Amino acid sequence: MAMDYVDLVPAPVSVEHGEGAFVLGEGTALAAGPGTEGVARWLRSTVGAALARPLPPGEAGAPDTVTLRLDPALAPEAYRLAVGHESVELAGGSAAGVFWGAQTFRQLLGPDAYRRACADPGARRGIARQVIEDAPRFAWRGLMLDVSRHFLPKDGVLRYLDLLAAHKLNVFHFHLTDDQGWRVEIKRFPRLTEVGARRSRTKYGHRASELWSEEPHGGFYTQDDIREIVAYAAERHISVVPEIDIPGHSQAAIAAYPELGNTDVIDTTRLSVWDTWGVNPNVLAPTDNTLRFYEGVLEEILELFPAATAPFSEFVHLGGDECPKDQWKASPAAQARIKELGLAGEDGLQSWFIRHFDRWLADRGRRLIGWDEILEGGLAPGAAVSSWRGYAGGIEAARAGHDVVMCPEQQVYLDHRQAAGPDEPMPIGYVRTLEDVYRFEPVPPQLTEAEARHVLGTQANVWTEVMQDQGRVDYQVFPRLAAFAEVAWSALPAPAARDFAGFERRMRSHYPRLDALGVAYRPPGGPLPWQKRPGVLGRPIDGSPPNV
Repeated sequence: MAMDYVDLVPAPVSVEHGEGAFVLGEGTALAAGPGTEGVARWLRSTVGAALARPLPPGEAGAPDTVTLRLDPALAPEAYRLAVGHESVELAGGSAAGVFWGAQTFRQLLGPDAYRRACADPGARRGIARQVIEDAPRFAWRGLMLDVSRHFLPKDGVLRYLDLLAAHKLNVFHFHLTDDQGWRVEIKRFPRLTEVGARRSRTKYGHRASELWSEEPHGGFYTQDDIREIVAYAAERHISVVPEIDIPGHSQAAIAAYPELGNTDVIDTTRLSVWDTWGVNPNVLAPTDNTLRFYEGVLEEILELFPAATAPFSEFVHLGGDECPKDQWKASPAAQARIKELGLAGEDGLQSWFIRHFDRWLADRGRRLIGWDEILEGGLAPGAAVSSWRGYAGGIEAARAGHDVVMCPEQQVYLDHRQAAGPDEPMPIGYVRTLEDVYRFEPVPPQLTEAEARHVLGTQANVWTEVMQDQGRVDYQVFPRLAAFAEVAWSALPAPAARDFAGFERRMRSHYPRLDALGVAYRPPGGPLPWQKRPGVLGRPIDGSPPNV
């Protein structure tokens, strides 16, 4: 028999359980009410295929039938899953709510429901009788994945969308450009991928490491790849938020088009795609040519990432972080621009970049979101902030009336190490254990109730400088993403009062699901021998992270 309700991750709002079970047999039908047809297709292609159950169309409410329907009395992402002795009814406030309920239904069927084909056709597929009522705490439940530092091929991205969906996460922040690689095809500027999508070698480990991989690294997504990723995400009720970083983190673009850099300070024609890590001094020049160039880039980005595909698809992330000002200070052209615009120095110039594209996006019905440095110099009312340097930026933004996504590096940067021992591969940052992530609270107590309503939700971030392949990404992300998903979805008590022991107990049932999905997670006892990277320098930070 399948596992009971106590094994669900993330935890639901309420469960009322009864006697007996519903058996998903070879003849069990699936009835899809109006608006739930996409969820029915997903159930047949995933759960049906995994369990050798064809789930043919049936009549709503009939015996031996799983019925999907919309219920306008429920909140949009809420669902009610009623498992009876003879039938199952799954109701949601929208198709998204039905889909999240379908994820719960899949969990109840056990690990075999996570395979791509049936491993045991003769197994009895039973679910204990119960009624589950559930709804998310936060509207924005996200994961940021950096594919610039190390490229993740398209199939790997699609796989991560499935992993997000399995944990009821609904925003995929797609970090597409940085100094180390430009990963999206822009037809009017082909050199962005012809030149900017590949580097000749790569630093192996932290930037202080003496090791290098001399193998060229590269890759990018064609525009059809992007359309496929966005459509795949939309079918799973996931918003894809693209990030095109400006005015810093731009050396790959400058290597492709040297006129974008500060040509009166350095010979930008000698720049190549960056092969190491850290904060890069080569930033965009504050020229009209640069503005027109990135407007052209964004025109294609808006076409590739349409606003209507999912609830947060109107957002475009423009970075805005870690922009050194040394070149602007030395540049006569930049200084003339500051004087011409009446700006407050080089910091004002960075704000000018962001405000320009804030207005540009707003004129096209879109919303800008950026890292919390974009607060410096003021923001337009519709712009939102990703608070990464701690809580402070999010607090400031919410108090000023801006929407906020809480993703403080001290709490939910999943590239940070998971234990203090010497076996953690390429250890970066503070120790953030599974329990630490489980006790993360996205809404700081300093906010009033009205201010807290500006917290759209929360997001875990994954920077891939020391993650060379999918297995390394899996190791850093899981199982901590399961804990983060519960923080984002479930109505948990205050951090100190959270039942981490209960979560660990439920995780014992969740690990076999991850095994069936082929996730190379960090085992509770520490890394497996092939997950270690002995002798490769990281950047561990001792002690507890500051609460800033």
